[in-house]
Amino acid sequence: MADFVIIGAGQCGARAAMALREQGFEGRITLVGDERHLPYERPPLSKQHMLVSEGALPPFIADGAAFAERGITVVTNDAAAQINRDSRTVRLASGRTLPYDKLLLATGAAPRRLPATEGLEHVFYLRTHDDAARLSGRLTPGSHLAIIGAGFIGLELAASARKRGLEVTVIEALPRILMRAVPEAIAEKVQVLHEANGISILRGFGIERLTGSADGVNLTLADGTVVNADMLVVGIGAQPRVELAAQAGLTIENGIAVDQSLQTSDPTIFAAGDCCSFPYDGRRIRLEAWRSAQDQGAHAAASMLGDTRPYEAVPWFWSDQFDYTLQIAGLADKAVSAVRRDIGDDAFILFHLAENGRLVSASGWGPGNRIAKDIRLAEMLIAKHATPDSSELTSPSVNLKSLLPRG
Repeated sequence: MADFVIIGAGQCGARAAMALREQGFEGRITLVGDERHLPYERPPLSKQHMLVSEGALPPFIADGAAFAERGITVVTNDAAAQINRDSRTVRLASGRTLPYDKLLLATGAAPRRLPATEGLEHVFYLRTHDDAARLSGRLTPGSHLAIIGAGFIGLELAASARKRGLEVTVIEALPRILMRAVPEAIAEKVQVLHEANGISILRGFGIERLTGSADGVNLTLADGTVVNADMLVVGIGAQPRVELAAQAGLTIENGIAVDQSLQTSDPTIFAAGDCCSFPYDGRRIRLEAWRSAQDQGAHAAASMLGDTRPYEAVPWFWSDQFDYTLQIAGLADKAVSAVRRDIGDDAFILFHLAENGRLVSASGWGPGNRIAKDIRLAEMLIAKHATPDSSELTSPSVNLKSLLPRG
């Protein structure tokens, strides 16, 4: 009987395990995680989980019975320590050894650390359920939370903390918020919304000095501004967890390098989710996104069973900010122009076009679920390499579905 081992019991690893069974694999499946919990979803950690002070359970992907019914062995609280490619075994921190015929690395990413914060009592990072539980228990109404980093996680956390009655200051070193992936027009909307809800956002400020005290943290910014807070959260991005793959001699290139079937430089080892970089539209990219983890987990399972179809899913991101949602389909780095479609209720879509007129990305902003349908249709247009007319994209009277190429 074949042995398939999956290292990483997050969204991607759990989805891969389930998909193996759905696709008819009858061998042994072992899912290995270094956390004490069964696999759970991470997106609620900076949102719904921050709205309760204590007692929130992890948003489990499935319970123990569901994994048992499918014959999936879940190992928790035991990290993979070493891969031996010659013997095709994985050694765990507990000393246990797992043989494998096929191996999937879904090791995810880890928060980037700020060296000056090491050992400080009132400094937090947010990646796991236990991180969220510790932080949420400290969010006392009237206290002051400082956040370094105005990315998705930092701003979602800021909104949640503000809803619980905290004073919130967000400090961003770059000239604007959401600089890496969000168009300026939408980033400005997000900033206005946060400031209207009482959040202070300081842009273009580096940290000159950071010290801890018995009561909190003290930050001195590059211009001399002093921010005293009861607690600090550092949200300056994440880096792929590649140590295990690197030790095993696999190719690393901004993550564990895989081909279009998500296979690494070893044909028996695959990688998926936040930890891997893969070919997309003529360049190599790495994504940290719930949808990507979900899709790549299922695709890796198929590849482990011999399916050779390439992974070609269009990247898709979303973030909730107070009562508004931001969604992005595709990547805009190849775009040379953009056109805007206003769809009412303060909602709009930006369509990003390459030099040849091909739609390469769409970014939307609006209340509730207002932009979801148009972004979904834009995602389909991007997948089909469509070159729609700009005037039709901007007109809300034109159904985007009508622009889909036939065939």
